[in-house]
Amino acid sequence: MLVMQLLRGAVKHAGSSPQCSIEGLISAVRGISSSSRHFGKTHPPPCTDIDHPKILITGGLGQLGVGLAKLLRRRFGKNNVILSDIRKPPNHVYHNGPFIFSDILDYKNLREIVVNNNISWLVHYSAVLSAVGESNVALAKEVNITGLHNILDIATEHGLRLFVPSTIGAFGPSSPRDPTPELCVQRPRTIYGVSKVHAELMGEYYHHRYGLDFRCLRYPGIISADSQPGGGTTDYAVQIFHAAMKTGFFECNLRSDTRLPMMYIDDCLRATLEVLEAPAESLSSRTYNINATSFTPHDLILEIQKALPDLKVIYNVDPVRQAIADGWPMALEDGAARRDWGWKHEYDLSELVRTMLTHIATGNQLAQAY
Repeated sequence: MLVMQLLRGAVKHAGSSPQCSIEGLISAVRGISSSSRHFGKTHPPPCTDIDHPKILITGGLGQLGVGLAKLLRRRFGKNNVILSDIRKPPNHVYHNGPFIFSDILDYKNLREIVVNNNISWLVHYSAVLSAVGESNVALAKEVNITGLHNILDIATEHGLRLFVPSTIGAFGPSSPRDPTPELCVQRPRTIYGVSKVHAELMGEYYHHRYGLDFRCLRYPGIISADSQPGGGTTDYAVQIFHAAMKTGFFECNLRSDTRLPMMYIDDCLRATLEVLEAPAESLSSRTYNINATSFTPHDLILEIQKALPDLKVIYNVDPVRQAIADGWPMALEDGAARRDWGWKHEYDLSELVRTMLTHIATGNQLAQAY
């Protein structure tokens, strides 16, 4: 009853919400450090402060960074987690814990941050996502590849534990799709996917060659109520909830039968913390699939209509996004993560929809109170 009351109240009183601009990210990218870094045969000493690591999150104002910072601060203390980005943070982010400017294309800036703040873990979320990357390949190469090289070199030089997310986009049309195993042909056809395969292989190479403590999860499409999507192919699965609550109308840019793996943000952030904390000896791999639920736009619409039966949807397929989705997995095989470090998802489709609608309804009501 509480859920439905919140939904009815939000539908009645829904207001507009701020829109996040990708242009701010694009215009702010600058400067590439061309200095070369070399590592000898002696590996840098690994960080041993496991109980209270000092953590830096790059790209912290994207879909996942703020939520992960909140989770890590509860676990390790507010001042031990530094959020960073090239954009000015909203006031609530700025006042909730340490925030600094960090440009991943500026090697000297990154190195100073790591040294001055005694960083021991680095979570690298800076990236240009799939659909935006196809419209600006040059930017995607700079951020996703050159920026990654800076991160790898600094993490290796200073003995950091490094987490870099990968994606379902690291697979391609020639990959098995239902389910997609961890080890198979990948061959992605987007610059985003190519850059993520590059990140997986470079991270594993640095681990074997230099002893870098590299850890990576292939994320499904991530669904959250608190942040706006950032230009990915699975964005429809976030946008539809806001549209359903505000207007009762949604225009979907993927075909109704496009099945993709999805995950609620709480599962995603918990998996990230779990793999970061996992003892190195328990990891049989440095790159893992994680899976939760898979659905089509049609499945999602039917589930939302159980709570909001007046929702109307039309399909206006974007050929670029549809072509990307047609080459991605329908589900991920994640037995290794479940076996090695106890991964287990908590949100199926019905629980995901119930939680999203409740959060959005509550958020709209709180906004109307101010």
